[in-house]
Amino acid sequence: MDVSQTSYCTVLDKNSQCQFICYTCRKNGAFNICLTDAADVWSMEYTEDQLKQFRQKFALKSTEDYTLKLRSACGSGDVSVVMHESSAELHVGSGPAALSVTLLRLDGPQATEELKELLFRMADSLAQLDSECGSPSVSPVKNHQRRATGFEPRQHQNCAPSVTVKKRLPGVSLINPGTKKKRQATGVAFDDDD
Repeated sequence: MDVSQTSYCTVLDKNSQCQFICYTCRKNGAFNICLTDAADVWSMEYTEDQLKQFRQKFALKSTEDYTLKLRSACGSGDVSVVMHESSAELHVGSGPAALSVTLLRLDGPQATEELKELLFRMADSLAQLDSECGSPSVSPVKNHQRRATGFEPRQHQNCAPSVTVKKRLPGVSLINPGTKKKRQATGVAFDDDD
């Protein structure tokens, strides 16, 4: 896994039950751990020296280990956040091996710029996933040539017929197939020529 790529996960504040996006990325040679609720941003930037101390403190072999631990904890729901007035405390894991990181709130213009960068990073990674998966550039929902096949009669291809359809006899009711349509009485025709 390339550490320079951004890693995303959702985190729940257990007190307020609010959801946050937690993400990690490399920016200007520093490793960033960030948290946002789409209005505010909390962040902690680690230089290489600080990152080395962080890895030693939590017995991690590499930055990739932290990112993998964060991803696996997010997948199992073992990540939480505690909000304070000007900071947020991110808890990854539980027990003695738990990691705890304090993130500082970014001020207005800096937070806006960070959210803008996050939005474009997410769009780039989605575009990259689309190109890797080889998915069509046209949305299948908007594809006008695609038809809803559930309501159309089945077309027989070069295979054995799956179901034989009985031909409906004239006069047989479509709603009640066992009964015939009733015709209106026409009366009796009398011959007056005696």
